[in-house]
Amino acid sequence: MAFSRKKLWMSSRDYVMITLAVILYGFGFSAFILPEKVVIGGVTGVGTIVYFLTGNVYMIGITQYAINLVLLAIAWRVVGHTFVYKTIYGATAVSLVVTLMPSLFDGPLIPDQPFMSVCIGSVLAGVALGIVFIHNGSTGGTDIVAAIVAKRTNVTVGRTMLYVDFAIISSSYLFFHNVTTVVYGFIVLFFVTYMVDLMINTNRQAVQFIIISKRWEKIATAVNKYGRRGVTVLDGMGWYTKQSVKILLIVSRKIESVTIFRIVKDVDPNAFITQANVNGVYGQGFDNIKLKADEELSKKLDAEDVEAYDACFCVDGKMDVKLAESLEK
Repeated sequence: MAFSRKKLWMSSRDYVMITLAVILYGFGFSAFILPEKVVIGGVTGVGTIVYFLTGNVYMIGITQYAINLVLLAIAWRVVGHTFVYKTIYGATAVSLVVTLMPSLFDGPLIPDQPFMSVCIGSVLAGVALGIVFIHNGSTGGTDIVAAIVAKRTNVTVGRTMLYVDFAIISSSYLFFHNVTTVVYGFIVLFFVTYMVDLMINTNRQAVQFIIISKRWEKIATAVNKYGRRGVTVLDGMGWYTKQSVKILLIVSRKIESVTIFRIVKDVDPNAFITQANVNGVYGQGFDNIKLKADEELSKKLDAEDVEAYDACFCVDGKMDVKLAESLEK
């Protein structure tokens, strides 16, 4: 029951954060980017082109949602139902925001400063999308295309999104013949991509500590108890003293590093300690490895396991069936 309540709370928190992030995205787009007549990437960019051609601001959200529905229908068959369920909320929220919010702004909040407006709007949009991704959400559009392509080919999600966004921004020149707005569109693409990566990597940043202290046992116990982190004890030797020493290896989130430092300082102010930034920490207490399974490699590993298992019950090259059955029971 407690686990269910915790899971419900985390899911509710994700939806609240995704909603706030979508509102921030709509504000950055509607107040800074759209008034400068800049076409950005994604299905929002396609909706922007339709708006500029028709003059109807509501066409941004309508076009975006229509494209998302088609892509989601394809993704339902190709990628799977779980992906669609996770994406449809974010796609719906973004479509509503970019349909209603642009009409609230008659022009850019910073008049006669197109470059500044584009930079501010793209930073806000990038931060918003980063928050959405951190909280296990998706806004649809090129995310769906990338997921479909990644399912069928070896092209990465990030590369697919870059190709699609590049094509959408470049196509705006065919309609409006304005190089300046195309360049601004690429600036938006750069800033949005950079801010999304920054948000995601900042959330995942970790640090690694190497600690040498005569009071290593107390430090290790305190880190387990108060820092809520595991500690690996390694054997070492101080070459100057030629004496054996214990080395503590600790990996923690960056925001938890202050707690580790405080513990070490309280237990042994003279402890030797180093800290290094690390990225890509996976395992219990950190991130999960998110890679597509290599079916051929999995079959080979399974076959090796079977061979090793059979070898355990072989006597003089022959299978001891009775021994195998008795151990399995």
